[in-house]
Amino acid sequence: MTTSLTIRIDGLNCASCVGRAQKALAGVEGVADAAVNLATGEARLTVSGADALVRAAAALQAAGYPMRTERATLKVASMSCASCVGRVERALAAAPGVLEAEVNLATETASLRYAQGVITPAELAAASGAAGYPAEVADAAGGTDSGETAVERHAAEARAVARKAIIAAALTLPVFIIEMGGHVFPALHHLIAATIGHKASWLLQFVLTTAVLAGPGRGFFTKGVPALLRGAPDMNSLVAVGTGAAWAYSVVATFLPGLLPVAVRAVYYEAAAVIVVLILVGRWMEARAKGRTGAAIERLMGLQPRSARVMRDGNPRDIDIADIVPGDTVLLRPGERAAVDGEVTEGEGHIDESMITGEPLPVAKAPGDTITGGTVMGAGSLGYRATRVGADTTLAQIVRMVGDAQAAKLPIQGLVDRITLWFVPAVMAAAALTVVVWLVAGPDPALTLALVAGVSVLIIACPCAMGLATPTSIMVGTGRAAQLGVLFRKGDALQALSSVGVVALDKTGTVTEGRPELTDLVPTDGFERAEVLALAAAVEARSEHPVARAILRAAQAEGLDLPQAEGFETITGHGARARAGGRDVLVGAARLMAREGIDTSALEGAVADLAARGRTALYAAVDGRAAALLAVADPVKPSSAAAIAALKGQGMRVVMITGDRPETAHAIAGETGIDEVIADVLPDAKLSAVDDLRKGGAGVAFVGDGINDAPALAAADVGIAIGIGTDIAIESADVVLMSGDLRGVVNALEISRRTMRNIRQNLFWAFGYNVLLIPVAAGVLYPATGLLLSPMLAAGAMALSSVFVLTNALRLRRVRPAMDESSTPARAPAAAVSAAPAE
Repeated sequence: MTTSLTIRIDGLNCASCVGRAQKALAGVEGVADAAVNLATGEARLTVSGADALVRAAAALQAAGYPMRTERATLKVASMSCASCVGRVERALAAAPGVLEAEVNLATETASLRYAQGVITPAELAAASGAAGYPAEVADAAGGTDSGETAVERHAAEARAVARKAIIAAALTLPVFIIEMGGHVFPALHHLIAATIGHKASWLLQFVLTTAVLAGPGRGFFTKGVPALLRGAPDMNSLVAVGTGAAWAYSVVATFLPGLLPVAVRAVYYEAAAVIVVLILVGRWMEARAKGRTGAAIERLMGLQPRSARVMRDGNPRDIDIADIVPGDTVLLRPGERAAVDGEVTEGEGHIDESMITGEPLPVAKAPGDTITGGTVMGAGSLGYRATRVGADTTLAQIVRMVGDAQAAKLPIQGLVDRITLWFVPAVMAAAALTVVVWLVAGPDPALTLALVAGVSVLIIACPCAMGLATPTSIMVGTGRAAQLGVLFRKGDALQALSSVGVVALDKTGTVTEGRPELTDLVPTDGFERAEVLALAAAVEARSEHPVARAILRAAQAEGLDLPQAEGFETITGHGARARAGGRDVLVGAARLMAREGIDTSALEGAVADLAARGRTALYAAVDGRAAALLAVADPVKPSSAAAIAALKGQGMRVVMITGDRPETAHAIAGETGIDEVIADVLPDAKLSAVDDLRKGGAGVAFVGDGINDAPALAAADVGIAIGIGTDIAIESADVVLMSGDLRGVVNALEISRRTMRNIRQNLFWAFGYNVLLIPVAAGVLYPATGLLLSPMLAAGAMALSSVFVLTNALRLRRVRPAMDESSTPARAPAAAVSAAPAE
């Protein structure tokens, strides 16, 4: 089948661009009559085959003229098993313009990428509805036009199913007591015969069971029968055929008994009714569990307040957060949550940022510091200027990342989908074969036994558990990871990270703090450490150099009074000089001391020691004499050594890749326990280093935070960005660590492995359950043991199978962080620099 489409293309600037784009399209198999229009930026083409447009998009991308695409999410109803997932995917993928279609049973969503201008989300929803699965377009928060969130929908679904289950149970109980009670207690059987009679009891059972099937169980028939007639049977079809067969056989026995031999005149009303009750109870438990799997996003969304106090026309006013615009001044009082992201402009206080970083300790905020929306104001009050609002806030991005990860389809799910797409037709064929075998070779009453075995096969084999096995674990695992400060931006990273064998680390900002600090101050004879630090800081207070800032921070942290500096002069490439407290002060490199003729021989031993430890040394001279040696370094984060030890304890090979000097890199590696170092490399060389590490056969995870890390993050099997790093690094990564240190890597590996183990457990149960119990339901044990599985037991086992999978996935909500605050030694105060005497 061929389809004519008009697609939109980026990058068309001239006639030669048109020619190249047209040539790229002409070379794609399944694409014909391609015509590119420069004026409209569009291309008209005829495609044949489901994958032709996908190949056309790839060809245009390679030629440098990418097709404009958009994404949409649909909330899909009426999906009950893994076979439904396959059918919805096929229906959506067949819609014109669709490039990717992924359907998730646990979230009941379809994630789509389609060519812009070819089709609309509303038309995609209609395509799903035409396949028998009504759909609505979802918003960014996961809600639909009705305004319901996923958790609210599951709660409403659970309440509706619970009502149906209660009504069905009330109608079924008399049927069950009359029929099964008579078999278990002979006295009850005789009592029924002596009072109303068996004929009347059958009529009563007929009325009650028909009410169950036509009332609470009607959905199985209204959904299952049309699906069966379309040649696309699903779980509802299995239940409809199974219960319908039991009911129809019983109706014949009740009203037309002459059509059946005397030996097989029996009714199975109780089987049909109890099956409906048990499956409804199972669906109620599923709906409740599904609601809990999506609770992570619901909690994240609940962190954002509905209103905020904003300065307007010089007066504070409470307004809806949707009305806040960048530049507004937002007031934050104790106990309130920040409405949007911003920068503190006035006041001081402490903010609880645990919802972002996972760290329980409040963070001091002062003018110039950043505020993240959703964090809680503790002591103090402040005003801050809104910088990012609405969908641009950090919290909104986190919700979006978690939602994307939860809706993703892991590679392991592909095999499951291919199997389950044909599973229901295969089950129906197996049930039909079971009936035929029993009728041909079964003992008397063969017809009754054939009915029981066939219905049992239909009911027990519903593939609900198969469809839920993977997506529920992904939902719960990624939700729990977000609570631990680990955001999986791409769902497949969850699986890839579990098989990583090498962790490559950037140094600056990843292993270290990312800013220089004063680490050592060695005074010479006749000078006191505090005296020299105050004089040096007074001079450096006039400089914007990072090293100068480090010296000033150290003096301020120690509470030193700085003398007034006069005559400040920057000596380019050497250092700075000024008069401070009436004394001439020089601060700079050895070459500055040499130029000024100042003897530094007393400090040579200390210089060699500091160089061996990767420190950068500079001198302070007062009134023409060497006063002290100051050492500056980018300090290691307090958690780095413990995190690296934990990674090595997990069997990881840990490698540092840095553009810093080899001696500095080796010093940091020695301090943190890293055995392998690749130093003095440019960004492109980092990418090559990642490729070299991969040659050993193990997957490589790269952890970084800077712009120069983006190529390596993108090239690694799993790129992990420190969340406090640059936006470009985060956009290149698969996983984002909001805590800003390496403990997040340990936690990410832990949650990945636990989630994948949980998925394998679920799949083993789901497939093993069907492989083992379908033959039992068919009666394979009957010749040896006389055991034939009751359809009621089959229904109970089927419902419990799905509940087991969901319950097992929910265990991931209790995963504890592999490393937390207690795993890290306390940070030393910034001013606690060493003051060893000069040798």
